[in-house]
Amino acid sequence: MVAHWMNRSARWGGCIAAALLMAAGAASAQGMTPEQRREEFAKLPWQAGPTSAAVGSKAKLQVPDKLRLLPEAHGGRFLELTGNLPQPGQTILVGGNWWAVFSFNDIGYIKDDEKLDADKLLETLKSSDGPSNDERKKRGIPQLTTEGWAVAPHFDPQTKHLEWGLRLRAEGDPNPVINYTVRMLGRHGYESVTLVSDAESLQRDVAELKAVLKGFAFNGGESYAEFKAGDHVAEIGLGALVLGGAAAAAVKGGWWKSLLAVLAAGWKLIAGVAVAAALGLGKLFGRKKQV
Repeated sequence: MVAHWMNRSARWGGCIAAALLMAAGAASAQGMTPEQRREEFAKLPWQAGPTSAAVGSKAKLQVPDKLRLLPEAHGGRFLELTGNLPQPGQTILVGGNWWAVFSFNDIGYIKDDEKLDADKLLETLKSSDGPSNDERKKRGIPQLTTEGWAVAPHFDPQTKHLEWGLRLRAEGDPNPVINYTVRMLGRHGYESVTLVSDAESLQRDVAELKAVLKGFAFNGGESYAEFKAGDHVAEIGLGALVLGGAAAAAVKGGWWKSLLAVLAAGWKLIAGVAVAAALGLGKLFGRKKQV
């Protein structure tokens, strides 16, 4: 029944459903029932595709039909409702069976000549689980454990996109969650896009996201190719971007402590398809369940 429900005619309902990992537990922690949570989702000012929408102040996105975008002023509320740590400056895109978070980091122009050591990067990411979960525990939301790469970090010199997939395990969920991240380099920093998916649908969801990202463009004067002498150059390279690079640029020397602060803030996101689908969120925007 669920498989039939998650067809094309009901994809918007399914994508919101996919955003709620362990919704019953999260609702209890935040003092909300599933019905109250659905009502809060419905209140958000979604922009329905097809449309051209701003992604923060640095870029625009052509939002395709069947997808919806939530401006960054309201992204924090979405993250709260999905059991994640809210952060400022988060634009949300909801797709068929996935959702993604966009955010811009103005740390400067990043040189793209660094070689990536996937093993060392994974070791560092795993070491961040402790402080990150301490913060999650304080907020009463599920803890996360880093299991390994779903896709190892790799950089495309043509598109200037750095990509990787991280396999996570959420507390109480037997199925792994995948965060697939794309960092799109610009003149004054980078746009970070994190896709929340699961292992079974990752390949399809990544393909859908990449198709959508063809409609992403930095505003005039903001693209990587428009770099000019005298522009600020970031003190970090590609490897630090995998680790959460904004903090690494914040402090000269002692950058490791600052980097852990960003990792602890919760840049790993959660979602769960099966549990959330059972909540019946396909009715959220007036779409009927298909059987």
